[in-house]
Amino acid sequence: MSKLVFFLFFSVSLVFGQNQNLKEIKHLSKKLAEISGIEILKGSALIWAINDSGTPNVVYGFTQHGKLKKEIEIENAENVDWEDLAKDNHGNLYISDTGNNHSDREDLTIYIVEDFLQQKKKAKAKKIEFSFEDQDEFPADDDDMNFGSEALIYKSGNLYLFTKNRSKHPDGTVNVYKLPAKSGKYKAKKIGSYKTCKGKRECWITAASINTEENEVILLSEEHVWKLSNFKDDDFFGGDIQQYDIPGKRTQKESICYKNSTTAFLADEKEGKKKGRNLYEFSLK
Repeated sequence: MSKLVFFLFFSVSLVFGQNQNLKEIKHLSKKLAEISGIEILKGSALIWAINDSGTPNVVYGFTQHGKLKKEIEIENAENVDWEDLAKDNHGNLYISDTGNNHSDREDLTIYIVEDFLQQKKKAKAKKIEFSFEDQDEFPADDDDMNFGSEALIYKSGNLYLFTKNRSKHPDGTVNVYKLPAKSGKYKAKKIGSYKTCKGKRECWITAASINTEENEVILLSEEHVWKLSNFKDDDFFGGDIQQYDIPGKRTQKESICYKNSTTAFLADEKEGKKKGRNLYEFSLK
């Protein structure tokens, strides 16, 4: 084999190896420029999505080929900073209004839309209002700005929030908090912590999803996916933890959900004229 042929073969193999985990599916609707959370619901062929701060209080449904098919307005809600979606096994959808980059919000809210797939163009939601049990200052100290969450899951009657650590000198620590999945006012209880990686944006947790059948949770950042498995009850960081690197250029990835046991859907926000607002498949093998 000539040196040139070997070089070309090696280069193609390297590129394929770096990108085999990630496949771009479709460029999404302009209405999803700030996409911040996605979820798949049993009984629906659509992927359901929300946008983050300052956008309409609407849940969007689009096909796996990216075509926007449905919009449901949540009438009695405000999109202060919607960040993630979660579901339970009773047909309810949870909308996490918990974006809190400056750790100064005292109005953290999770909206519950009961029987979501039965809703038409408009729906009303119940509210969970809460604060973190260990936050005493608003805003928090610069070295303790770990009270915002962009990652929400439901498990066994409870909701779990994974934090986005925006401290001045972060060490990659993500905290997980627990609160009941029913309307009311609560203090979210801290039940665990884990150091994801060293750095800032590449370690910020921006979404989560759970596969209850496999007892697995996936967490997303702009550059990595972490799969948590073989844990007991809600000791999510007490089992096996596998880190995947996301190939390609870094974009503002803020949405993840399971497609099936070996594949996840990812989505990123629009950045500039050419980057982002895409739907991807990501292999978890």
